[in-house]
Amino acid sequence: MNRRRVCLRAAAIALTLPLAGCMTVHGERERIPSVQKAEAARVLADFAAVNNRVGRTYDAKAVATVESGPLGATDEAGLRAKHTNHPQGNPGYQPLVFSDSRYLIPRQVGWPKFFVADTATNRAAGARWLLVFRRSAAGQPWKASYVASVATADLPKFAQDKDGHSVALGLAGTDLLAQPGQLSADYGSYLGGSGTSEVFADGPSTSQLRADRNAHARTADSVTQYADQPASGGDFTPVALRTADGGALVFFASHHQSRATFRAGYRLTIDDDTKALMTGTPRTSVTLVHLADEAVTVPPAGGSGKVVFLSRVVGLVTAKGE
Repeated sequence: MNRRRVCLRAAAIALTLPLAGCMTVHGERERIPSVQKAEAARVLADFAAVNNRVGRTYDAKAVATVESGPLGATDEAGLRAKHTNHPQGNPGYQPLVFSDSRYLIPRQVGWPKFFVADTATNRAAGARWLLVFRRSAAGQPWKASYVASVATADLPKFAQDKDGHSVALGLAGTDLLAQPGQLSADYGSYLGGSGTSEVFADGPSTSQLRADRNAHARTADSVTQYADQPASGGDFTPVALRTADGGALVFFASHHQSRATFRAGYRLTIDDDTKALMTGTPRTSVTLVHLADEAVTVPPAGGSGKVVFLSRVVGLVTAKGE
């Protein structure tokens, strides 16, 4: 009898330890660096230490206190599933190591504030991690909200002000082809078929993903429906940094739901991690909700360039059987 395997796509586990730090001026009124470099380095070092502890123990409860936004949501779900199936943890876990770390620190007024750690890791040769750390107010902990793994050759050159600080951009009213605050909704419309290809360049996360969906939407054994929703506001708010070419690197998130309905008598095979997150009993249908953590380059408006995906990390956050 035919089988279909419904799988949980693993998301990278990444945690950062709360670290409030000190400020000598009022960050809500003055345009100041979002963090001092020494403090940013401590945040990243604590990130590695906690990441390695949680990688061994699958401690899902710790995630909410040290992460936020899409990274926190996907890590909490993934760790919870892993701990359910492996309560003894992962004794074979290989520690994460950072090297050649740099910090993209913008001047900002008000809260929240953010900075980006750009670092090499022992996880993938020829690639670097970009980690967005954000804190909501003075005295609050820094929390990691986005992570991207980008091929070193694809990393953009970032613009700097006269003092060497990175340049943060707003969510709207920019001179970019697409506004950072609208990218999540635009991407959902594009995947749903109502958006055009005028904004997004062809690639695995755009044209190929749409083609794959179309190919699997209807088979001899199942019909799959897709729904895409924007993820924005609060800790899901996009982050944008000006690049040297006049464009920007933007981090944003999006929700993606798929509902597969199977013919009568079809035998489902569901992997253990997905089972750990599932509610209900999967008899004739399975609904999966994934959260995607994306990093894209956005060109200036008026040219021929398009939005290009540099990284897309996807994690399963809920599953329902009926």
